[in-house]
Amino acid sequence: MNTEKDFTPLTPNIVRALNDKLYEKRKVAALEIEKLVREFVAQNNSAQIRHIIQILATEFALSQHPHSRKGGLIGLAACSIALGKDSGLYLKELIDPVLTCFNDSDSRLRYYACEALYNIVKVARGAVLPHFNVLFDGLSKLAADPDPNVKSGSELLDRLLKDIVTESNKFDLVAFVPLLRERIYSNNQYARQFIISWIHVLESVPDINLLDYLPEILDGLFQILGDSSKEIRRMCEVVLGEFLKEIKKNSSSVNFAEMANILVIHCQVSDESKSTNDLIQLTAMTWMREFIQLAGRVVLPYSSGILTAVLPCLSYDDRKKSTKEVASACNHSLMKLVTPEDDEDDEDTQTKSSPPSDEAPAKKEGDLNDSLNESQELVGFSNISFFTPTTYAPKNTDKISDRSAVTLDLDGIVQVLDRHLHDSSTGMMTRIAVLKWLYHLYIKTPCKMFKHTDSLFPMLLKTLSDESDEVILKDLEVLAEIASSPAGQTDTSGSCDNSDAKSELHIPGGIRDGHQMVIESKMADLSPSTPSMNSYFYKFMINLLKRFSTERKLLEMRGVFIIRQLCLLLNAENIFHSMADILLKEEDLKFASIMVQTLNTILLTSAELFQLRNQLKDLHTQESCALFCCLYRSWCHNPVATVSLCFLTQNYRHAYDLIQKFGNLEVTVDFLMEVDKLVQLIESPIFTYLRLQLLDVEHNPYLIKALYGLLMLLPQSRAFQLLSHRLSCVPNPELMRTIEEPKAPVKDKRTAQPPIDYSDLLQHFDRVQSKHLEVRHQRAGRSEHPDRKLMV
Repeated sequence: MNTEKDFTPLTPNIVRALNDKLYEKRKVAALEIEKLVREFVAQNNSAQIRHIIQILATEFALSQHPHSRKGGLIGLAACSIALGKDSGLYLKELIDPVLTCFNDSDSRLRYYACEALYNIVKVARGAVLPHFNVLFDGLSKLAADPDPNVKSGSELLDRLLKDIVTESNKFDLVAFVPLLRERIYSNNQYARQFIISWIHVLESVPDINLLDYLPEILDGLFQILGDSSKEIRRMCEVVLGEFLKEIKKNSSSVNFAEMANILVIHCQVSDESKSTNDLIQLTAMTWMREFIQLAGRVVLPYSSGILTAVLPCLSYDDRKKSTKEVASACNHSLMKLVTPEDDEDDEDTQTKSSPPSDEAPAKKEGDLNDSLNESQELVGFSNISFFTPTTYAPKNTDKISDRSAVTLDLDGIVQVLDRHLHDSSTGMMTRIAVLKWLYHLYIKTPCKMFKHTDSLFPMLLKTLSDESDEVILKDLEVLAEIASSPAGQTDTSGSCDNSDAKSELHIPGGIRDGHQMVIESKMADLSPSTPSMNSYFYKFMINLLKRFSTERKLLEMRGVFIIRQLCLLLNAENIFHSMADILLKEEDLKFASIMVQTLNTILLTSAELFQLRNQLKDLHTQESCALFCCLYRSWCHNPVATVSLCFLTQNYRHAYDLIQKFGNLEVTVDFLMEVDKLVQLIESPIFTYLRLQLLDVEHNPYLIKALYGLLMLLPQSRAFQLLSHRLSCVPNPELMRTIEEPKAPVKDKRTAQPPIDYSDLLQHFDRVQSKHLEVRHQRAGRSEHPDRKLMV
């Protein structure tokens, strides 16, 4: 430094001492400067004071010589001490050169700068608050300083500044938040610790309402929560916990909508996530649960994003049990928010509650989304689902109660649910939750949901092949609701105007008989005694049978289970009536025979079909006779099943006539096995009434003849012995007659029921069996190894 330069009013001794390399001499010079400044303060000579500060700043603190810079720093601190309460008038001139030295490469000089600023702030106290942002910016850099002494000095200055902010009521939070939002994304651990400590302090000050600005820093807080340092994570958890407590206390003043998307982002983690990301997910999910409970329908526009985050968590194992439980609570609470009001048209909703005219909140939401997108790029959230709300909730939180202004994002929800159903990696509990959601939506918003039915139906049908019985049960509930809901009617008299629902599902090519099938008319003809299903019911039956036809393993493993459950969920008579009607026109005769055998087994053995069996047992009404004829014509695909149907309906003479025709059929091993099963069924509780009728020999001769006919068909097997023993127990009619009772003529049960053309039924049986015989001969001619046969 040029010592000959004029530094008046600083004396040459002061200038020389300030440039000395020894700290003690610089300290002596500082005391002289303090004495000099006090004199100028007493004289109210502000011009000279500013001149001294300018000399110390430009000629010393900003000098190229390191000792001069050190002298300038201690001199500025001395000026501040001398000024006392008047230092606030010169703070900018005092602070700026000191902050510049924070960037010096010399760690000792950075420490002296920190010391000087501490003295300046200590004297000025609350007067430094207008300069808080520059002080905070400088301190945030020193917090990450590699030198421990510098870091220690910055911590002392940091505590002093926090004390000043805490005791003051003039802190400008609005001006500070943009800087905080910028610095919160720092990846340096010390900087993060510094940021978290300041947020904790500001949040604890009663006069500072940081909650209003939480949407601007919430994303950064969740970033810090994933820090590798356990101490930083703990501090961040405490801060987030305090914010959540504050939200619960002041829920009416919280803008939930602005934070919903932030939580959606952090509720999602990748498969290879670390334990820190698990903590982020659990915390975000906990916040989401509270938001749904506190904000209610305000979060509905974000429901598709929430479900994207929540649904995968439902399949977590016990290692993430806490996250799974919280996600389940979120899912349950969100589902409860969907009400029948959401089935109204959007236009109707808007007429009830006009949207807010203020467009400022929407603009702010856009800015927030932009900042969130930027943060995703910073942290690598490339696979995170981010959703824009369909309707933005106004920032005026008094309007939260105005729920009619919120629109359910039904299209987005259905898209998310459909995507999870299509994903083969989706866990079982997630698939169950998806199906519960679909069922709930069809119950609460049927008119809107039926617009999505044609796109959902193929996947719902495919889900019937799921490995889990519970998944299949829920899937059947959804399909049953689709098939029975009044909203599914496609005619103009229906309860909803579902023009989109008129697009028909795929109908198998084999289901036709030379004319166009009209599904609605088929449904109307099912049975006068039962309520008809909607237009989707028959489509469902057609596609279900086609799936059984193309996927025989499904029929074999789950066919009985599926049909029995459908009989509980829907009308059993309608199911059997429609399936029989469809199978009547089935071109794959082998499948038709197998399907009839399956349906017959269900009809005869399932507890769910008790009422239907009773209806068929006595054909005293037109409805029961119509049902019998419908079943009979399809049951003809399987001769043994046809006989069992006649046994069930007590058409014993017709059963005997059918058995007489068995002599003209090819008797295969499979055929004999079916007869064997029928004998076993005759011995079961289902046919108790039939066995008791054997006591009345005179009135049931055709029953005995039919049973003897079955006996003659059987080889010498266990079933033969069983039936033979049963018939041997039939009593002599002469012994059973009482003395007073005259010999009664044989009565035909057919005379007591509405007229049925049994000759036509026999002719139909012959035609069907002729087709089966022709197909078997063709198949045997194409194969070198024909089916095993035992020719009679």
